Amino acid sequence: MLFLVAALLLLGIVVGTAAHLPVPVTIIAAVAIGCWLLVFAIRERRHHTTHTEGASR
Repeated sequence: MLFLVAALLLLGIVVGTAAHLPVPVTIIAAVAIGCWLLVFAIRERRHHTTHTEGASR
């Protein structure tokens, strides 16, 4: 529950900050975060795929 409260507080701060930034800066930040999340998802998928293959043998 505490994690949820902290996440919502952080989201409020980030959204509030984005409202005061110029649109191009906000778009660049959003693209950077999206790329980071994509890389993270790919690494996690590869990590879980290699562990599940090794566990079945």
